[in-house]
Amino acid sequence: MARRRKRKSRRRQEGRRILEHVPQYSIESGEDKPVTAARKFIQAEGILPPALLLVKRNEHTTDRYFWAEKGLFGAQYVEENHFLFPSLKVLEPTNATEALATATR
Repeated sequence: MARRRKRKSRRRQEGRRILEHVPQYSIESGEDKPVTAARKFIQAEGILPPALLLVKRNEHTTDRYFWAEKGLFGAQYVEENHFLFPSLKVLEPTNATEALATATR
């Protein structure tokens, strides 16, 4: 029996496209938990929002976090709810032709 493909949320795909334009930082969590490592890195480097942090937990797992004015969020949540973050509104397609071009892909 053929497996059905999981439906990809259009809203989440749009959020992922927007997050591609945000600066990314890759770090290793070391002894700390991934969220703690991300917070320490932000504090030490003085990173300004918006930013995407890729925290390597071990050789197989990488956690993704989004640093916004409101705090640190899981990247998947931000992808699904990108319209709630004012810093991402600047990165959204502004004119109708761009929005139409991305919608038809």
